Amino acid sequence: MKRAHEEGAALLTVLLMVAVIGIIAVGVLEDIRFGLRRSFNAQVGGQARWYALGGEQMARSRIDQLLARDPGKTSLEGDWNGRSVEFPIEGGVIQARLVDATGCFNLNSVVEADQGEPFRHRELGVRQFASLMTLLGAPDGPGLAEGLTQWIDSNDVGPAGLEDDGYASAEAPYRTAGAPLAEVSELRAVRGFDAKVYALLRPHVCALPTTDLSPINVNTLPQERAVLLSAITLGSVSPENARQALAARPTGGWSDPEAFWGQHALAGAALADGVRDQARFRTRYFSLESRVGLAGGETFMTSLFEAGPTNRVRLVARRWTLEE
Repeated sequence: MKRAHEEGAALLTVLLMVAVIGIIAVGVLEDIRFGLRRSFNAQVGGQARWYALGGEQMARSRIDQLLARDPGKTSLEGDWNGRSVEFPIEGGVIQARLVDATGCFNLNSVVEADQGEPFRHRELGVRQFASLMTLLGAPDGPGLAEGLTQWIDSNDVGPAGLEDDGYASAEAPYRTAGAPLAEVSELRAVRGFDAKVYALLRPHVCALPTTDLSPINVNTLPQERAVLLSAITLGSVSPENARQALAARPTGGWSDPEAFWGQHALAGAALADGVRDQARFRTRYFSLESRVGLAGGETFMTSLFEAGPTNRVRLVARRWTLEE
């Protein structure tokens, strides 16, 4: 009887050991499986990023072609602005969209700087931003424009609640940037720019890497953004007249300020100093949105190029995400 009990205990021990070993083996196999999957995902992600960078080089070549066609003017000829282009690749596809990045109001133009910092209040830029918000129907455009200016400027002097003291007293305290915006989504951190106001403004604004007054290329500006022309003229040109002026755009675009501002729809507009020069005919900034679909995954990239005075194209920003 004792021997039978011992044999039963031994059998039970063996079965327990087999069960434990089986559990360990399953865990090891799962780790191996997930490890292989992680390695595969990393490999695919890396390959997708290289494809996206290849698309970036193709965009640079396209910009070079646009600049070489007419160094003093960038027009819509060739239907390049905003057109999505697809390139098939093994196991996926590259989608790229090149856009004139100056068809928007530059949020950083509410301040100015001679040689970098300090960033100071720019009256004309603030008034133009306030005019844009008023034309779009945003509440308290002048107040919001002042709030953005105090967020960006380098000093701690401003209306109550718009400098560090106002943000530090919030439930989740933080400080003002004291520097230009790197991207438009930062606007949501500024007091007063709630989700409704942000959604209203987003199609019409950008954060260019300069504090220059918004350099809008009227040769590529869509008619649906004619309100930008009205805003930079502080309402001296109505949105309807601005649309009429853009609708009369020649096929090859305008080449000089006299041809553009001399149109009947713009005649008689009282322009503040500097506004006339904001209407540009050559694009300075280009934006590229890329999407690479590969092996069931997606990789996104946004690039910003600057075409300098000598038509030398340089990359000024790259983000592995789409703009919000």
